[in-house]
Amino acid sequence: MASNVKSVVTLIAIGTVLWLVAGVIAMAMNTDAKIIWTCAMGAVLGLTGIRYTIRRARRSGI
Repeated sequence: MASNVKSVVTLIAIGTVLWLVAGVIAMAMNTDAKIIWTCAMGAVLGLTGIRYTIRRARRSGI
């Protein structure tokens, strides 16, 4: 992987971890289910973004 792809994957991974932390904090504070689901979906989309970025980089030969 090129350094550009690594930096993009790192950025997405940081965002995913932040969504997970926000979800844990939301659960600890006993917030509405809507907020917890938002954090969960943010983390799932982050994981999807990491997978997509790596696959796209491999297909394009970067």
